Amino acid sequence: MIFNRFKFSRDIGIDLGTANTLIHVSGKGVVLQEPSVVAMDLEEGVPLAVGEEAKLMLGRTPGNIRAVRPLRDGVIADFDAAEQMIKTFIQKCNEGRGILAPRIVIGIPSGVTSVERRAVREAGLAGAREVHLIDEPVAAAIGASLPVTEPIGTMIVDIGGGTTEVAVLSLGGTVLSESVRIAGDELNESIAIYLKKVHNLVVGERTAEDIKIKIGSAFPDDEFDNTSIEVRGLHLLSGLPRSITLTSGEIREAMADPLSKIVEAVKRTLERTPPELAADIVDRGIMLAGGGALVRGISDLLSHETGIFTHIAENPLLCVVNGCGVVLDDFKKLKRVVDTPDFIRNAIRD
Repeated sequence: MIFNRFKFSRDIGIDLGTANTLIHVSGKGVVLQEPSVVAMDLEEGVPLAVGEEAKLMLGRTPGNIRAVRPLRDGVIADFDAAEQMIKTFIQKCNEGRGILAPRIVIGIPSGVTSVERRAVREAGLAGAREVHLIDEPVAAAIGASLPVTEPIGTMIVDIGGGTTEVAVLSLGGTVLSESVRIAGDELNESIAIYLKKVHNLVVGERTAEDIKIKIGSAFPDDEFDNTSIEVRGLHLLSGLPRSITLTSGEIREAMADPLSKIVEAVKRTLERTPPELAADIVDRGIMLAGGGALVRGISDLLSHETGIFTHIAENPLLCVVNGCGVVLDDFKKLKRVVDTPDFIRNAIRD
């Protein structure tokens, strides 16, 4: 039996995110949470740094080093860098590993094409004996302890770095899903564009993200709207560095457009939901997961716009990776939710 061999390896669940990669090792829990960034030495063609160390290099590298984010909008944009990153992360957290290479479950956006799925699978095979893919909304729902295998309609909104996934789930499967390529990155971009237009100030990707984390908000709050922060950047008119003071109200105005598109995606999915499942969702509410759920007031915005109570998962950042871990721990029961290639499916059946 093929199952007898599984216990010799530590199985791994990966949330391969645009902004962060998280890894769950069976028996250990979440062991790695690092930015999805790789710094490559162009002369040698080898990775210099991966993760947190490489993120510090973004926008600060000399000509012979290139710091890249291998994923854009939830899919692999730079295959070689993604492969190196997955390989390095697996080596980092698979010390003292079993006799066999691990089985891996990777969470990916539900809207990706078959070519993009194959790219993720091939990148994962760099350090594994078999790779299974799971749609991120399904993994997030399992990780948020929603009853996905029961005949109850549940709605999950997973706002990541590159994509927002909206899905209605029931009986372990996806009834409806929508994947929009508007999420945390677009919120950062909208802040950078606003500063350029209104204040003639150019800021980098990291600064825009810091502003969003510190004073970003999605829903009016009289008390918080006056919170201010000092921001440094390059002034376009003088060409010199300069600092300005921003308020939370301004940042909400800057993020209004991408946030309204996320709300529209949720509304579109609700409109297409079958009536029985819609009744369940009204009863149970909408669950928010992913890093975007941490933006202040986003649950209030969705509740206000849809009229359905919206709650945030306990650990929104860890939902997908925890879901991958649960699938690995109970693979026999939950293997229906993963996208398994035919040749592996036949081996498991045998």
